[in-house]
Amino acid sequence: MTLPTTRVSFPGGAVTGESTVLAVHPLGDGRWGVVTADTPFHPLDHTWPDQPADTGTLTVPGAAGAEAVELAVVDCLTGAVDPASGELLVGADIPVRRGDEAWSWLVLHVLPELAQGVSPESPVAPESLVARPVTLSVDAERRTALSAAHTGCHLLALALNAALAARWRKDPGRADAFGNPDFDSLAMASSVMDTEASTDVYRLGKSLRKKGFTAEAVDELPALADALPAITADVNQRLAAWVAADAPVRIEVPGPELTARRRWHCELPAGSATIACGGTHLHRLGQLSSLETELILSADGTELTAVTRPKRI
Repeated sequence: MTLPTTRVSFPGGAVTGESTVLAVHPLGDGRWGVVTADTPFHPLDHTWPDQPADTGTLTVPGAAGAEAVELAVVDCLTGAVDPASGELLVGADIPVRRGDEAWSWLVLHVLPELAQGVSPESPVAPESLVARPVTLSVDAERRTALSAAHTGCHLLALALNAALAARWRKDPGRADAFGNPDFDSLAMASSVMDTEASTDVYRLGKSLRKKGFTAEAVDELPALADALPAITADVNQRLAAWVAADAPVRIEVPGPELTARRRWHCELPAGSATIACGGTHLHRLGQLSSLETELILSADGTELTAVTRPKRI
């Protein structure tokens, strides 16, 4: 199989688009993955699956005056074509990181289970979609909710880095856009968004302590557990100020390919903040009425969890 890397428009905020079906791939569970040349859909990233995939519809125009057929897109996955074998691999089966230039990288729009290759809701056989024009429509409300959570996740990272800056006894060798030690990047264990919040889990183990982070009481610095209410208040004060400033947000897009190395930019009052990111985001922080986080320290003190909830206007 030879297919070009999918061109995507979701970084600019697109939720609709028209394209041509290049291939239809059976996923082995009764579902089918439809590959188009272009798409506004954001797929789940197999390397760092933090933002859930878009859902929506794929509409096929009717033939000879027949009505168009609307098919549900229930999931959206990342696929890649092995340059050696030509095999299309999907999701966790892909053995290389996204962006390997030898591979073709694809967005697969997942259609629900089909009976004998034909949808019970429509007369369209999956194989018949190849080479046909289609209209792609993302669930815009769900996309906006996920974008708000993802934007909130990045802002939380910057605010938390600033609030914890005094706890580094030495330079860890990695700083964020504002010059603070990048706790978020150095301690990150997992990050997951949903339509209500982002949940970030940080490891506070030996590795982080060797880099210079201090969770214990030192001199006038209270233990992290004792200081958590004050740290939470500090973070939320910063988040509130940034939302009130209605800072603009944009994604730097070097090219339309799914594999393009994109960066999130936010023009905060203290300056321009940038973070590498392959997801979707709000256009302005003024789209939020509030953004608050809850910090939770595990009983053994080895994990810090931040649950950040955006509220949209």
